[in-house]
Amino acid sequence: MKYFTIAFILVLVVWQLVIWIGGYPEALLPPPLAVGKGIVALVSDGTLFTHVQISMFRFLSGYLTAVVVAVVLGLILGRSPKVWAIVDPVIQVLRPVAPVAWAPFIVLWFGIGNMPAIVIIFIAAFFPVLLSTVSAVKKIDPTYLKIAENLEMKQPAQLFKIIFPAAFPYIANGLHIAVGTAWIFLVAGEMIGAQSGLGYLIIDSRNALDLDLVLAGIIFIGVLGLLLDKAIGLFERWVGRQWGVQG
Repeated sequence: MKYFTIAFILVLVVWQLVIWIGGYPEALLPPPLAVGKGIVALVSDGTLFTHVQISMFRFLSGYLTAVVVAVVLGLILGRSPKVWAIVDPVIQVLRPVAPVAWAPFIVLWFGIGNMPAIVIIFIAAFFPVLLSTVSAVKKIDPTYLKIAENLEMKQPAQLFKIIFPAAFPYIANGLHIAVGTAWIFLVAGEMIGAQSGLGYLIIDSRNALDLDLVLAGIIFIGVLGLLLDKAIGLFERWVGRQWGVQG
């Protein structure tokens, strides 16, 4: 908390110095005080909580769905080298394509509303988790698998009782990466075709030339992204305690 406070104060000081040294008018770069007033206004009238609630719903829907699907597929494909050899080139072709590039098709297929943003988040989170899971399964100590075979443990039980716990510390890296990419593309998706959410708040404020609210939205996006990453870290440590493994 001490270091967080120091970092926060440092950012405010540098921000204000940039305005003074650069001679930027408030219309181009609002000072911290003006942005603070904008944040208070957004909180007071409930606008902030409305947009945050909608954005979090979209994010959690897309992210959690992507994690479940990617982990299950990753566990299976990691144990099937021949199948992965066929699937891997397809994944490597699709992975570099920015999720927002699919936006025209997503809007046509799913209409407007929450679904386009959820699908974009799903795509953004899916590939990091899938690749980290497949890689993690390949790195598992063969001794674990031999023990499972000696105990005559069937394949589904092996996946979720042996392979998944052993691979989880590496899978967690993908979860962290996926949080960042999914959160970024949530905001991008809301800027393109949504009528609510933090991304829409930024675009709407920009159109109204309320740059103090634009910066307020950016700050909240950054803070929430940090909290989400910390939440993944807490989940990782909780799983480590449950299974007696270190992340």
